[in-house]
Amino acid sequence: MYETNDSEVSEFIFVGLSNSRPMQHFLLAFATVFYVTIVLGNLFVVLTVIFDSHLHSPMYFLLANLSFIDMSLSTVAVPKMISNMSSGHKTISFNGCVIQIFFLHSFGGVEMVLLISMALDRYVAICKPLHYLTIMNPRMCALLAAGAWMIGLIHSVAQLAFVVHLPFCGPNKIDSFYCDLPWFIKLACADTYGLELMVTANSGFITMGTFILLIASYIYILVTVRKRSSGDLSKAFSTLSAHITVVLLFFGPCIFIYMWPFPTVPVDKFLAILDFLITPILNPAIYTLRNKDMKMAMRRLSSQILNSKMTP
Repeated sequence: MYETNDSEVSEFIFVGLSNSRPMQHFLLAFATVFYVTIVLGNLFVVLTVIFDSHLHSPMYFLLANLSFIDMSLSTVAVPKMISNMSSGHKTISFNGCVIQIFFLHSFGGVEMVLLISMALDRYVAICKPLHYLTIMNPRMCALLAAGAWMIGLIHSVAQLAFVVHLPFCGPNKIDSFYCDLPWFIKLACADTYGLELMVTANSGFITMGTFILLIASYIYILVTVRKRSSGDLSKAFSTLSAHITVVLLFFGPCIFIYMWPFPTVPVDKFLAILDFLITPILNPAIYTLRNKDMKMAMRRLSSQILNSKMTP
């Protein structure tokens, strides 16, 4: 796919987050600590769900998938950023940039569908509790996960199919620390107005549409519960508040980056940091700290790991 590109640009240069050496050292330490925390935290959630039989239910299956995607999404950009800051060479090859964009949009698309699946799971659990195990059976969970991956891959391929063969003859500086389509397209030596509209329609409107669908579904669940019993409303809201928080954290930066008509580089960079370093930590924390079963399962798994290390 890449050999047929007639581009003269073989690599792109990241402007990065700051030109100040002290600030770069701080950001390097900050990104390293947060990335290690992201990997360990989300991996622990995944392993807890896999090895604890008490968590073999649709809700935790979807949560484990979300943690895996959060970890993967962060891995797309953060290790490269850490490597560039530590070496001082803030570059990425043309092929590496395309690969980064591909996985960024693939994992982003998967996460969108997973959040919709988690909203469906909560709707069935709260509004149709007697039919929960019948509707959210293992086959349905597998179909939801497979559908999320398929839609994510289709979304990413559809984006790249129109831009990967663009001619690039310079400049080659990206005012960020990772590759994404808006900046990639702007560097092409061609009229890209139509492609920029396509990217906005494909990423921006899909993101906005999914966000509105999720918020509407949560409102519908709360209204349904209120009509049935006002006493259950606070319990339902407590259950959904974690989901709503995660949705706002994920979709807020995406909507701003793709839909805001007056982009500013400092704001874009801050939102990118939020997406890659903050949200992937908050997601498992939000779900685990508010969930008694998850906290108990983590304690059991931690005890098993410690006992196995202490046993000769």
